Amino acid sequence: MATVLLVSPLVGAQPSVLDNTKPWSERMIESEMVRFPEAWQIDWDESAQWDYVHGLNLLAVSKVYLHTKNQRYLDYILGYYDMLVNDDGTISTYDIDKYNIDMINPGKVLFFLYEETGQTKYKKAADLLRKQLDSHPRTNEGGFWHKKRYPEQMWLDGLYMGAPFYAEYIVRYGDMAELDDVFLQFELIEANLYDEKTGLPRHGWDASKAQKWADETTGLSAHHWSRALGWYAMAMVDVLEIVPAKHPKSAWLRAKFQTFIDATLAYQDNTGTWYQVTDLAERKGNYLEASGTSMITYAIAKGVALKLLPEHYRDHAEKGFAGLIDQMISVNPSDNVISLNQVCAVAGLGGKPYRDGSFDYYLSEPIRANDAKGVGPFILAALYLGK
Repeated sequence: MATVLLVSPLVGAQPSVLDNTKPWSERMIESEMVRFPEAWQIDWDESAQWDYVHGLNLLAVSKVYLHTKNQRYLDYILGYYDMLVNDDGTISTYDIDKYNIDMINPGKVLFFLYEETGQTKYKKAADLLRKQLDSHPRTNEGGFWHKKRYPEQMWLDGLYMGAPFYAEYIVRYGDMAELDDVFLQFELIEANLYDEKTGLPRHGWDASKAQKWADETTGLSAHHWSRALGWYAMAMVDVLEIVPAKHPKSAWLRAKFQTFIDATLAYQDNTGTWYQVTDLAERKGNYLEASGTSMITYAIAKGVALKLLPEHYRDHAEKGFAGLIDQMISVNPSDNVISLNQVCAVAGLGGKPYRDGSFDYYLSEPIRANDAKGVGPFILAALYLGK
């Protein structure tokens, strides 16, 4: 399906100098609105596309909107979704036949927009995304493939992209018995992706063991990538917020979440941040990375707020956020626009050119400021810490 270039009304007037007394969550949103006056431009996009990074960031904006009721934030979100979601619920640039789990992620904001505006097109669009999951290809055990073009593969990233939307749709509109399928996705990660030495899951698993990046015995990729761990941490805490606490499997997932967080804390640097390749801090070239740090920090902070984690875990989230501010945030003195630095631009497994999941591969990907995959979780971490 062709990419479309669309034009939307500009969001309300932006001050020439931002207010540096506002909370970090709002300062980052307003800095993004300077960088990207229209939300479809997030992550330097040149045309409006249905994309997971927009869903990630605009979900964060929606949470801050609910806290502040700042109309400019709602208008910013609507500017993106009203470009792409048509009156009949179809979504411009979205192609269901690609069976890409990433494309489910922007659907999370549709629940908020339907509730906030009452416009049925948002519910219809959510129905369309839910339909993808009915025929999305799966492993023999029932795990959603990351993408149709990545057969038999489950990546930690995919749990964040699909599971919270799936759970929320079920709780709002579906058959509660389907929640077992949501929990199944986590059960397969817990059963198949963990490294006994570190107590952490690897980035990806090839159930067929056919990929060059996959161990011929386990099917696992070679390393822990902190952003992948962050995706998984956010998936766990967001699903636990959505599903009923009395569900027979909620206590299981809650216990797995705390065990997972405990394992990540063993690798938290004394600055409060996490390395790009999580467990190899001493290896030459490894660096402290902002998106994984933001995601894990958010997950811990939210876990404490929801009483999924003991209160003293907040200290670890505070340390993580302090590390982000001290190590990775810079401020432009002329306009008070803030930037989040040291974000890995992208990383994956397989594809063309082939990504082999080696240590050197993870270190070879570009590092840039204000990548959306760091910015959205930074906003959420700040919000849940009251920063």
